[in-house]
Parts: sequence; C-alpha cells; structure tokens
Amino acid sequence: MSGPLQELPVGVQNFPEIIKDSLVYVDKTAYISEMISRHGVKAWLLSRPRRFGKSLVFSTLKTLFSGQRELFNGLAIENRLDEKIFAPRPVIALDMSLVTNNLGIAELQNSLGRVTSSSAIWREDEKASISPLFPSAEPSRFERPLPPGEILFDLIKNMSTRSGQKVAVLIDEYDKPYMDLIRTPEEAEKIRVTMRDYYTRLKAADEYISFIFITGIGKFARMGVFSSLNNLLDISTIPEFAAICGFTHQELSGRLGAYVEEAAIKLGKKRDDLLEELKDYYDGFSFDGKTRVYNPFSTLLFFTVKKFNNFWFNSGTPKVIAQYIKDNRLTVEEFHGRTVSKAFVENPGEIDTAAPMSLLYQAGYLSLRADDSDGEYVLDYPNREVYQSMSRLLVGNFLGGDINADDAFRYLRKILGSGDPDALIGEFAKLLAKIPYDIYSKANREDIKINNIEIKFGEWMYHANLLSFLIGSGVNVRAKARASQGQSDLVVSREGRVWVIELKMAQNGDDAAVAKAALKQIREKDYAAPYDNPILLGIAINEAKRTIGAWEVGYKTRR
Repeated sequence: MSGPLQELPVGVQNFPEIIKDSLVYVDKTAYISEMISRHGVKAWLLSRPRRFGKSLVFSTLKTLFSGQRELFNGLAIENRLDEKIFAPRPVIALDMSLVTNNLGIAELQNSLGRVTSSSAIWREDEKASISPLFPSAEPSRFERPLPPGEILFDLIKNMSTRSGQKVAVLIDEYDKPYMDLIRTPEEAEKIRVTMRDYYTRLKAADEYISFIFITGIGKFARMGVFSSLNNLLDISTIPEFAAICGFTHQELSGRLGAYVEEAAIKLGKKRDDLLEELKDYYDGFSFDGKTRVYNPFSTLLFFTVKKFNNFWFNSGTPKVIAQYIKDNRLTVEEFHGRTVSKAFVENPGEIDTAAPMSLLYQAGYLSLRADDSDGEYVLDYPNREVYQSMSRLLVGNFLGGDINADDAFRYLRKILGSGDPDALIGEFAKLLAKIPYDIYSKANREDIKINNIEIKFGEWMYHANLLSFLIGSGVNVRAKARASQGQSDLVVSREGRVWVIELKMAQNGDDAAVAKAALKQIREKDYAAPYDNPILLGIAINEAKRTIGAWEVGYKTRR
C-alpha cells in the first residue's frame, strides 16, 4: 500500500456525494444499464433488507436520469450514455421515509402530498421555465387539499406534457409508512389503504411514464403497487441481479482489497485468514440461492474501526422483530435449514399475517441457501453476525430484567475458558430456569430437525436454548458436530479449551444414571477424538423439574 486510502462511504446512500467527495464506490452501474436497456420492461421492483444499498441504487438512477453524466466517468455504464435510451428525462423521485405516518391519516395524506410535490427533478437549463407550473399540496384557506394520489397523477402528466418527454418515477422504501406501524394493526390498515390508493394512480398515468423503479423490504400485494403495475418485473430473486446490492467476495478482495490488507496489518493477521473471518462474519446473504454477498453496512464499518462487531443488527433491529420473537416464543434453532418452495420465495406473503419464517426472511434475518432440482430452497441464517445476534436477542428475552444478558455472556466466556464444569452447569441452570412454562409445553408436543438430525420430545428445547446461549456469548460452538462414529450434541471451544457435551432427558427420576449414560456415549462413540485434551460433559435434564438433574464430567488426553 502507498499513500492514504480513499474514505469509505459508511452509511452514505447518495451517489453524487460519493462521487464528488471521492469516496469508495463499488461499481454497480452495469446492473442499472441492464435495467434501463431491457426491452419490454418498464417497471422494476427491488426488495432488500434495511441498510443494504437499495437507496444507493435509487440515487444512482435519479442522478443518471437527471443528466449528471459527468459523475459516471470511468464506470461501467459510461460507454452507453450516448444511446437514446439513456437520455436525461423528467424525474419524480419519491423517498417514502420522509412521509409522516404517526400523526393520523389526515397528516399522512398532507405529508404524502408535500413529499410528492417536492419530488420533481429537472435538468438545470429547463428548471426555470417549467418547474413553477406544478400543483402544490399546500391548500389556500378556502381550498381542500388534493388527495395525494391526484397530486401524483397531475405531477406526472404535467411534467410529461410540458417537457414533451415521458417521466421516470423512482420510489424508495415504498412500504416504510406501513411497516413502521405494523405492530398496531388498525393504524397500519388505514395507512395501507391510503398508500394503495396513492400507488394505483401510477396505472392511470402509464402513458406519461417511461421508467419505474421501486425499492422496499418486501413484496406486499395488498399495498396496491403490484395490482396496478401488471408489467412490473420483480428482480429481487433473479440471479442476474443477485449482486446489485452488497459486495461479492470478488469485489471485497478486489475493489476493497487494500482495506483488507490495511485491516490485516492492524490486527496482526494474514490477509487470507482475515478474508475467511470476514466471509464467516458478514458474507452469506443470498437472494437467489446461489450468489452470496457481504452485508455492505457491516463490512464498511469493519474496515473503518477494524474490529468485528454486529454492526448491521445493532444499527436498528426493528422492535417488531424482537417483540415478535418474544410473543411467539420462538427459538433460534427452529429456523435452521428450513426447506421452502419457489412460490414462497417469490411471494412470501403479507408481513402482518405471515408465518414467523416469512417475516424473518423478508426482514433479512434468514437468507436463501440453495435450490435443488425440485425447485425448492433452503432458508438459514446468512452469517455469524445474524446468527449470534438472534441468539443474543432470544436469550435477552428469556433473562428479562433480572439478569443482564451482557454480564451473563461475559461470565459464560470466562467459565468456558477456565474449564470449570460446576460453574458452567450453574450458568446453564440459570438460563433454563428462565424459559417460560409454555415453551416447555410446546417442546413436548413437537419434534425438530437440526442439521437433518431429528431430536425427539422436549429435548430440542433444551438443546436449542443452550445453543443460543453459547452462540450469543460469541464463543465457537457447533451443534451435532460430526465425529467418526456419530454426532455429539455440542462442541464448544474457548481460548484453546474444548468442551464436548451430550444432553439426555431423564424422565423417571434416574438423573444420575442418565448423566452417566450421556458421558458413556461420548466415550464409546469417540466424539472427542478430533480434539486435544477436551472436557467431556454428560448432562441429564430432569423433565419434571425442567432443569439439569445431574451431570458427569470426564477428561480425555490425546495419545
């Protein structure tokens, strides 16, 4: 490396600002070129999780259509800008995050009208002669305000008529006014109706529109966007657009390679080793089941502070997710490796009525893994950041205000590093004691598969929540870890010390015997064979008392 590196655009979603301030830009204009030049497609939808770069795509299109061609010098799209299809045109750029949605429907409509009226963008040389002629959302004392949908229609028509060109309509975060109030169904429904009526005006204005681009978290049919735009192409799961947001591994090691090297030097790591850590921690988001991308927000923040942290999850995990997990008594493990159909992937349903798996998928906490010949996909946590954060969220829900989760995690890490089995059992017992009774009742009615291994009766609940406790603490843990003769329940490592743990249910008061049997199984199946000097721990869960009834400790030295 020579000289200082370019500054990183952490949290910056404004394309002109990135280019003018010489911030790092990972070139995504080839995708934009493909959209604009695709014959027969006028309207586009891109759904992605929050803080994933949707707004940057929106801003890039706005910049391009408004004629700021000089900002695209050196980018993939530059050599196509002389083509007619890329010519500047009137633009309506609607940022729905600016709409006021918490002061009642009347204010929502007024706010939507104001946002719409201020959304027109013209080339500077045309601005003076045309822009004053558009309707305003602000009524006089004796006039009633126009409905926001009418303002949108009039704006599109007037811009097209007076300029002699069709208009590009760009809508960022189309679903945000609705999503913000999803926990209050009555208010959310009123907002949905208002937004549906607004978006349906796009269909009436179709003859005046040349291009539509819409971003959001999900695809919610009842919002009215999709029934209005029957020519809408949803590119959210199409392979050729899978990397339009986020960074591929090639982009990380190439365009951002200098930042990898700088961080490796700072942290005293080899470059390739750091790349593997970054891949484990921030890669793994997939929107087509094959292409994987790094979370851009977390990755850029890592390069800024040169420290692993759960940046994306901590930057604003919606309260709806935390409350939803708590209300529905969800465990983290029940979403691992869940098979879903192609129909589910393309239409996961309305977020207010969807199953938990659908909600977590649309919000980005579950990601697509692979599709097979039957057209099915697998959902799983994308990476360590999300998996660990979801685990911490679950444990925090259980512990409540009685025990500080961060203190519990810190103490657990200390115990695992010191090798004190009695203290470890004590911490496990505290967690199990906090799990609500109805969770145990649910566990006794249902089985679950983890890594395709079926766990019977209530055992999975204990297994899943202890695993969440361990994952949430940030230690290295594997569930159903394969050995030569079978699979141990848990393998945990901390500061060079390895624990091999087997759980069994004791249903007849035979806790001690069951604990001995669990330890015996570890030995006989040689679960500890791959590890140096592991601690072996057989645990018996007393089903009646819903806690740890007995445990047996063993040690094994590699010969």
